[in-house]
Amino acid sequence: MNERRLPVILALGTTQTVAWASSYYLPAIIAVPISRDFGVSPTYVFAAFSASVLISGLVGPSMGRRIDSFGGREVLALSNVVFASGLIALALAPNMTVVSLAWLVLGLGMGVGLYDAAFATLGRLYGTSARSTITGISLLGGFASTVGWPLSAWGVEAIGWRHTCLAWAVVHLFLALPLNLLFVPRVKRHVAHVKEVPPAAIEMDRNMWLLAIAFAGIWFVATAMGAHLPRLLEAAGATPVQAVAAAALMGPAQVAARVVEAGYLSQYHPLVSARLASIGHPLAIALLALGGAAFAPVFAFVHGAGNGILTIARGTVPLSIYGPQNYGYRLGLLGAPGRASQAFAPLLFSLALERYGVYALAISGLIGLMTCAAFWFVRPPSADETTAAA
Repeated sequence: MNERRLPVILALGTTQTVAWASSYYLPAIIAVPISRDFGVSPTYVFAAFSASVLISGLVGPSMGRRIDSFGGREVLALSNVVFASGLIALALAPNMTVVSLAWLVLGLGMGVGLYDAAFATLGRLYGTSARSTITGISLLGGFASTVGWPLSAWGVEAIGWRHTCLAWAVVHLFLALPLNLLFVPRVKRHVAHVKEVPPAAIEMDRNMWLLAIAFAGIWFVATAMGAHLPRLLEAAGATPVQAVAAAALMGPAQVAARVVEAGYLSQYHPLVSARLASIGHPLAIALLALGGAAFAPVFAFVHGAGNGILTIARGTVPLSIYGPQNYGYRLGLLGAPGRASQAFAPLLFSLALERYGVYALAISGLIGLMTCAAFWFVRPPSADETTAAA
């Protein structure tokens, strides 16, 4: 890996950890305290979170187009300000209306500040050689749940959910924002290896549709588990402490799987990694069904390992098939169905969990199998197509 890329990887890996921990992984910890304070069901909080995810999907294509043209430095820096604004609004919210509005602001932050934006930034900087860099920031970002869930849980116990949100806002403004501004390189509007092709020239061919389906499945399962994993493990019979401890294993599992992807699997086409990883969630469900609550850590680890590689696949598979031209905009298009499925995942899975308990996993398991099937039908590019894309 080029040593000049290491500061970029470390900075973006850190800022992505902060971004995910303080948005995507936050409802799993603060939804119940918020609902308790305002006298509503946690489902209302997850509904607000679902709306925020929908907002993030709507801004994805325009965010990608902006990064294709100007690079991602300013976009990522803006996301930190937006995240901080949403967290401050959430901390000061006097009622559920303001809570819902605060989540919409956080949704805008997620749309311009999570992995799609970071991957598009790296694609814009490094072209087809961005795979190792994408894997690098994903290695660090994989600790978001491991850092976020325990820290947020400790914060809720020690200082309350409102001050926990304020603390995350401070981290965005005084750690993540300076890192994005100082270490993400500026780019010129035109670079030699990126052909300026109008966004309208992107065709939704067979592979694009299959990838859109696969990414929609990935987003649904990942979001459902990210929002509900501790509650889900409690429904499987684990105690609250055991559930949080087991869920925290998801982060190390993601990192361990990404180390394998960066080492052994890097010699293969990214589709090979994606196909293998897509089996992870259905396999985790089968193991939990066999072992019950005692297998809660196993479930979290196996699911996390698969999800860790699939997160990278969202960036590397389109890049390997289509090349770097209009890469950010293509990620936005491919991510739009996924953001829609992601938007409904927290609410739908919350309702299923309340009604069916641990058997709600039947839903995510079927979607996991659909994702696996979609990846297996994607056609890798020929050698000539790969050369042309590069």
